[in-house]
Amino acid sequence: MTDKVPASVRNIAEEPWQQFPNHFGGALSKALVRPETTGSKLLDYRISTYQPMAYVALHAHKVQEQVYHVLEGEGLMEIGDEKRVVRKHDVIFLPPGVPHSIQNSGLGDLTFIVVTTPMVDE
Repeated sequence: MTDKVPASVRNIAEEPWQQFPNHFGGALSKALVRPETTGSKLLDYRISTYQPMAYVALHAHKVQEQVYHVLEGEGLMEIGDEKRVVRKHDVIFLPPGVPHSIQNSGLGDLTFIVVTTPMVDE
């Protein structure tokens, strides 16, 4: 028998900003859906705002898939050996094993949603 997780409604203002490991220079996120915030077992859903020059270090996931959805601003995304500008309304899908990084190379804040599944990268 599995533990039943209740549905939840949260407002962005309820979650504090935090800087996760390997995120630098004002790369802040609000962990809106995670085990510790909603009891999620499969999803990590965050909104992130990176100040100019902020970035996450180049990394890859073993089994996790990720989707980035840029809401505001622009930045430079490294995917494998390619670097490209990403901006408002761009949606980026990252399968497991693909090295990636994102940095704010623009003039204002870069705001985006990141969805990761499964929760654990094993």
